[in-house]
Parts: sequence; structure tokens; C-alpha cells
Amino acid sequence: MSVEERFVRLVSTGLGTGLVPHAPGTAGTLVGIPLFLVFAQMSWQLHLLSILALSLLAVYVSGAAEKALDRKDAPCIVIDEIVGFQFTMLFIPPTLLHIVLGFIAFRIFDITKPFPIGLCERKIPGGWGIVADDIMAGIYARATLALLLAAMGAYIP
Repeated sequence: MSVEERFVRLVSTGLGTGLVPHAPGTAGTLVGIPLFLVFAQMSWQLHLLSILALSLLAVYVSGAAEKALDRKDAPCIVIDEIVGFQFTMLFIPPTLLHIVLGFIAFRIFDITKPFPIGLCERKIPGGWGIVADDIMAGIYARATLALLLAAMGAYIP
């Protein structure tokens, strides 16, 4: 196996978390938590740029993994969940409550795929389709989280 193939496998499976037998997407999303904690310490500009760069990396490795596995959006590919969770938590203060609520909101939208999330997954090919539905789930979860926190009296930009 080449260095590139190892890299694709390692990154696309969220450092191997996508290989767990049950709920690999949930396990992969957990990897997104420490990454969020790192990103949250950055300036808002660098935070946003880091998420966009991670998204492009995810598109590449997801597409390469899909080809290697010869299976559309294989469950072991979880880099998309890691990226989606970053969109959920974008500019949210890193408290335990916010992380737990963001995690739950993201998993709900990622699993249920309300319109047009499921459409993205089905209609956009390759790595773009694998990642796009999770970014949309992250955006839905981010909006829901912001509304919930606002209702609780927290200011969220």
C-alpha cells in the first residue's frame, strides 16, 4: 500500500474510528470534538479558513476512499462527519453544554437527512456528495443550536 493510500485510509476513516462495527458516524463525529477545541482557540478568520481547508481535504480523501472501496459513501468514511460537526460548532463558544447539544443536533440532522440534505447525498457524485450532505446537516444543526442557545439566553453570533 502506497503512502497516499495509507493517508487516504487514515484520514477518511477518522483515524480509524470509522472502522468500529456499530455507529461509525457517531464515533467519527467524536473525533471532531478535539478538533473543534483546537479550532475554537483560533481567530475567527483562521477558524473559518481551517474548516474550509478541512472540507476540501475531506472531499479529496472521501472520493479517493470511495474509489478504493468501490462503494458509494461507505460507512467507514467518517471524515465527512468530522467536517459536518465543525460547521455545527462554527463560532459557538467551546463549553461542555454547547458541545453536547451540538453533537446531538448534528447527529439528528445527519441521520434523518431532512430536505435537501438527502438529495445532496444522492445527486452529487464522489467526494463532493459524501461531504456536502454533512456540511448541510452541520449548517442545519448550527442554526438549531444557535436558536436553542438564544432561547436559553445565550448570545451566539
